[in-house]
Amino acid sequence: MNQTTKNRQVLLIKRPEGLPTPGDFEFTDAEVKQPQEGQVVVKTLYLSVDPYMRGRMNDSKSYIPPYQLNEVIKGGAVGEIVESKSDKYKAGDKVIGMLGWQLFNTVDDNKVTKIDESIAPVSAYLSVLGLTGLTAYFGLLDIGQPKEGETVVVSGAAGSVGMFVGQIAKIKGARVVGIAGTDEKCDYLLKELNFDAAINYKTTENIKQDLEKACPDGVDVYFDNVGGSISDAVMSLLNDHARIPLCGAISSYNSTDGDVGPRIQSQLIKTRSLIKGFVLSDYADRQSEGLQELGKWLSEGKLKYEETVVDGFDNVVEAFLQLFKGANLGKMLVKVSE
Repeated sequence: MNQTTKNRQVLLIKRPEGLPTPGDFEFTDAEVKQPQEGQVVVKTLYLSVDPYMRGRMNDSKSYIPPYQLNEVIKGGAVGEIVESKSDKYKAGDKVIGMLGWQLFNTVDDNKVTKIDESIAPVSAYLSVLGLTGLTAYFGLLDIGQPKEGETVVVSGAAGSVGMFVGQIAKIKGARVVGIAGTDEKCDYLLKELNFDAAINYKTTENIKQDLEKACPDGVDVYFDNVGGSISDAVMSLLNDHARIPLCGAISSYNSTDGDVGPRIQSQLIKTRSLIKGFVLSDYADRQSEGLQELGKWLSEGKLKYEETVVDGFDNVVEAFLQLFKGANLGKMLVKVSE
């Protein structure tokens, strides 16, 4: 590649207090690092922006180390190899990995994985065939274990994980109720994804009553992506031996006052329910299994996926901030280059 090619990057320069602002980030230019033996240079095609990234901006213990200040933010990305000093890859190969928010990433060849464009477009490897599809697959089937005829409730149901949870639950013969934040998203769940019921949590006058109406036989599986008052309402409808895969709590990610709500222990004891938090890395040794099943359902037309694509690298921070306003239908992606 051209020795004068510049690399544009996004750094975290300040730890956010509450909702992040553009001032917490900085765009900067740098040299593209030349690859050493066993390394490749990857030109970014698509960047994934995800709610979990907000937690990494705090300097606190978690399942994944926090971002360091004045360093490039990292997340899921797909790209094209433009220079290779690796026996595994050649220029032109498309790959996926946890890469920096920058135009070019120079990385060891074991940090990326080749993807097959004949199966699906490259962007699909950041959604249905990537982190969000796999998160839905393992969380629902391993923890939720929906059975035919049971009722599955999904919060954040039109988001990048929730829409796959609902569709997989339907494949397994369950009755599916989705909770989303606009009438348009609810219509999509009902008409395009064949959910059995959908509730707009922003316009409902009483979400508990609406849930009771949508779940006349109670709730057997609750896939929780949001936490907060929505989850409080669902907990009151749990059936005996209900299962709750705890995937996210986006309602509290930007809270500065702490998250306060009803105590759920007695409800869980009475119903003998299971609640289990999880992250995708728990299933690292089973990802090929998940990809095989997701790819099969996708090819059979049993899975649909949506992408909200923001064009241009300079808009990556704004795309990330829009996640917390519910602006995305399906996966939020930033298209960086062709």
